[in-house]
Amino acid sequence: MSGSFYKILVIGPSWVGDMVMAQSLFRLLKQTHENCLIDVVAPGWSKPLLARMPEVNQAIVMPFGHGVFKPGARLTMGKSLAAEKYDQAIVLPYTWKSALVPYGAKILKRTGFIGELRFGLLNDSRQLDKKQLPLMVQRYVALGLDKNATLTDYPKPKLYSDASSQDTVMSKLSLQKDQRKVIAFCPGAEYGPAKQWPAENFAALAKALTSENRQVWLLGSEKDKSIADEINRLANNQCINLCGKTSLEDAIDLLAITDSAVCNDSGLMHIAAAVDTPLVAIYGSSDPSFTPPLSDKVKIAKTNIECSPCFKRECPYGHYKCLKEISSASVFEKIEKTLAA
Repeated sequence: MSGSFYKILVIGPSWVGDMVMAQSLFRLLKQTHENCLIDVVAPGWSKPLLARMPEVNQAIVMPFGHGVFKPGARLTMGKSLAAEKYDQAIVLPYTWKSALVPYGAKILKRTGFIGELRFGLLNDSRQLDKKQLPLMVQRYVALGLDKNATLTDYPKPKLYSDASSQDTVMSKLSLQKDQRKVIAFCPGAEYGPAKQWPAENFAALAKALTSENRQVWLLGSEKDKSIADEINRLANNQCINLCGKTSLEDAIDLLAITDSAVCNDSGLMHIAAAVDTPLVAIYGSSDPSFTPPLSDKVKIAKTNIECSPCFKRECPYGHYKCLKEISSASVFEKIEKTLAA
């Protein structure tokens, strides 16, 4: 043990939703290790997200883009961290390259699933049993337990958002919360169009909600602006379009404020769940039995057509029925149930 702390270096995932789910591991580590100190190696975009996780001591930026190999540079980065004298490393991605930093840092205990024949890089390697650990979050949390331990339960993610930061972002964006309920739409999905509910479905839902005296906020990054513009146009400009106007931190606070949210299977869906906002989660090519939003306040909208889930970025058949056949009326009904609850 390094000084009075048990120091752990976590090699984090590269997607927003996966990083939110990783907080369950961080919370478990804090519960099971006295004086635990957790540093996370992660992409630069994730620093604002990790800052909302009280369990994380610091975020260490991974300077290599997603998919970039550079084994020598990764080993050099590991050597630069050797002076931190970490007691353990936990490697969440399954790739060979992701285990190079802990190996270069000469961390005595290097934990992770075998994946890509990492026997030499990991010395606490685990065999993944997908039947025993069907959920992605379970696989993350299991790496925080002893090798032969059985996972029975896990803490859910819980991102921090306070009234002061919420007031700040509301003021910055000239937003007002009146007596009307606010429903956030998160129409983007970084993974691809096979996860995106059509703009016309979102727009029909927006019309139904605004006719019932609800506010509709459109949230997302600059990449989501075109679909958000289309939704708003089809909804007769009745929505407040915030896509491209907010940071990741802003999105966390705005989702914490809203009364309910409608999200594709995306990072913002996981954020909404982690700030305890009731939500309707829309699934097309992906599967809620693998990466569900980790909340008790969720309604799932999904079709059961034969070809779903296919886990493809684009529909292999070009019809996108798994998304198009989720009606706006059915989602409206689910929203009303979340508000009533």
